Amino acid sequence: MSKPLLELLIAGIKFALVLGFVSVNALFLIWLERKVSARIQNRMGPIYVGRPQGWLQTAADALKLLTKEDIIPAGADRLTFVVAPAVLFTSAVLLFVVIPFGPGLIVRDLKLGVAYAAAVSGLAVISLVMAGWGSNNKYSLVGALRSASQMISYEVSLILAMLSVVILAGSLSTVEIVEAQSRIWFIALQPLGFLIYFIALLAELNRAPFDLPEAESELVAGYNTEYSGMRWAIFFLAEYANLFAGSALAVTLFLGGWQGPWLPPVVWFFLKTFLVIVVAMWLRWTLPRVRPDQLTSLGWKLLLPAALVNLGVTGFLVLAG
Repeated sequence: MSKPLLELLIAGIKFALVLGFVSVNALFLIWLERKVSARIQNRMGPIYVGRPQGWLQTAADALKLLTKEDIIPAGADRLTFVVAPAVLFTSAVLLFVVIPFGPGLIVRDLKLGVAYAAAVSGLAVISLVMAGWGSNNKYSLVGALRSASQMISYEVSLILAMLSVVILAGSLSTVEIVEAQSRIWFIALQPLGFLIYFIALLAELNRAPFDLPEAESELVAGYNTEYSGMRWAIFFLAEYANLFAGSALAVTLFLGGWQGPWLPPVVWFFLKTFLVIVVAMWLRWTLPRVRPDQLTSLGWKLLLPAALVNLGVTGFLVLAG
């Protein structure tokens, strides 16, 4: 077999593994969130389908969605409407390219890995605007515009928090950032940076208390109002794929990645990632939804100045040795 064909085969295998992991992990996270929310609200959660813990309930729901009728509204922009879920899911999958699960366990160690992650995450807002515009529904369009303004408000703070870590590590490579934390995790040096990143991440993922694009009490369901069946399921899977990818990136940048004693590196990485995910779920089912003006004020008047100050202080201290 020639070298180009071998490289193509290896790339195809890696893509299939990532796609399989993203899909299965998303199903697990849906089950986990149901259980976490049930415990917070003093309920049992899923228990019957897949006893004793209801672990087959999500699989049954996925099968139901895949067999439901796929309806495209008569007045919709058909191409935009159809492509939007695929763009969102693709952006989620592409993030996994630069996430190091362990030593040597990375799809591609890009020298500009952090810049790549920031660029890919920006594709999500395009897909949501496509979904809102293509649906030809005023509630969908309002939800999409809310999502765009929200992501613009918090994307800058998110990237500035990531840049503070880049300055400390002296590299944009996610692998080299993890290796730079062999002595001390960057969360000890960047507690404010981690807090800014985590708050901005929740807003980027449209999760409560920042879930205004999907505010059921105001917008029915937001940008995905007109979606059903498999296309709606793709939006749902992409949300949890992005949750895992964003949490994994937080672990990579601030929590030492795979670093840890005794246990295998991969185990440490997943333990830290799921800890961040559970905290995000905990906040979702604890805090009330904020108003749109509160959302933008927090992003522009508090997080952005704090991120700029944090970046400036970090750069000064690094230059000062």
